[in-house]
Amino acid sequence: MAKKTQKRLPRRREEFTYRGFRIEDLRKMGMSELLPVMPARARRKVTRGLTRGEEHLLSRFRSGDAKIRTHLRDMIIMPEMIGKEVEIYNGKEFMKIELQPESVFHYLGEFALTRRRVTHGSAGIGATRSSKYVPLK
Repeated sequence: MAKKTQKRLPRRREEFTYRGFRIEDLRKMGMSELLPVMPARARRKVTRGLTRGEEHLLSRFRSGDAKIRTHLRDMIIMPEMIGKEVEIYNGKEFMKIELQPESVFHYLGEFALTRRRVTHGSAGIGATRSSKYVPLK
């Protein structure tokens, strides 16, 4: 019985594309060219107009500020934001997030979760009928 020995090649990570466009291509596009590429919800938000705070945050990304902290969880991640670090407020603290190419056209709030995972402990004394037979210390 001959066993096939095939050398496994490391998986090559391909460059990220969004609907056929590379991130560099998306950065070069103007807003009018970018609108047909966006998903519907992001396109609606941008066409209705960004708020003053969102415009200010976008200008800080464009100027290349080193430390950006924001409460604007409903801001759309634009292509010029990709690769930068931003601290997003989750209601209690600022969470440091590096914006990846896969996060383009998502909301900032999706990456700073407001609720923690629930971990339940063991049942306490008197919690169930069977705990009546558990000896106390």
